[in-house]
Amino acid sequence: MSDFAQRITNAPWFQNTITGVILFAAVLVGAETYPALVERHHALFHFFDLLVLGIFALEIVLKMAADMPKPWRFFADPWNVFDFLIVGLVFLPIHTQYVTVLRLLRLLRVLKLIRAVPRLQIIVGALLKSIPSMGYVSLLLFLVFYVYGVAAVFLFGQNDPFRFGTLPLAFVTLFQVATGEDWSTTLYTQMYGCSSHGYDGREHLCLVPSAHPVLAPVFFISFILLGTMIILNLFIGVIMTGMEEAQLEQDELAKKERVAEGLVATTTVEEDLRALEQKLDELRYGMMALAHKAGRREKSDPS
Repeated sequence: MSDFAQRITNAPWFQNTITGVILFAAVLVGAETYPALVERHHALFHFFDLLVLGIFALEIVLKMAADMPKPWRFFADPWNVFDFLIVGLVFLPIHTQYVTVLRLLRLLRVLKLIRAVPRLQIIVGALLKSIPSMGYVSLLLFLVFYVYGVAAVFLFGQNDPFRFGTLPLAFVTLFQVATGEDWSTTLYTQMYGCSSHGYDGREHLCLVPSAHPVLAPVFFISFILLGTMIILNLFIGVIMTGMEEAQLEQDELAKKERVAEGLVATTTVEEDLRALEQKLDELRYGMMALAHKAGRREKSDPS
């Protein structure tokens, strides 16, 4: 039974079938966003939903059977636990009044595509590995936002109370500036004053207009350079490093699987170097023996 289940779960057609079912489940969930279509074909949608759920449950049963006589080894792989939770949550006793929750649980099936595509696993693994480093980068970014936010309230709070009247408003405005969304309007309001630019329809808020033609460009350009083009790019660098580490782990895991299947040798780099040194020693000894033998011939030859 175990060998039969292993042959099925390791077969390419089985993996391709599961991937196809995942894509079909994604289309099915998307179609459920059209109430008229669901109402017209309710029985068909229900049938397909049970079919998809049955195939996913069968997949888990086969994978656990492949680990017999120790089926609990199935849960040693985090991705298997992920699949089990996605399928198992649907079997929770959810009543009809919580149909939205049930639909959201069905939506989680789309995430099984991560398991089906190895490259997506590498990307997710890289993101998970990058979380500790991203935390420090996020802390640095928060400090930059905090310093610039407090400075903006002091410098532009009276001129532009709609954007910089309070510290929370300043945070929101700086986030908008960092994304590049209409940041020029914010800049020109501080450069020319709220009475001249940016307060059309909100003139009653412009009580103390003041222009900062030099300070405003320096403030916002330095914030964009520092907060967007430098610190945010650190996130990319951290994620790229995490992807390299995840790729190396994936390669090591694939090598171990090939070793277990007897497809590659089990030697390590150190063992290969020792074998190479032994071959060189044997070759050096052979060359010395040949030279010694050739010298004895020359001495024994009277001519």
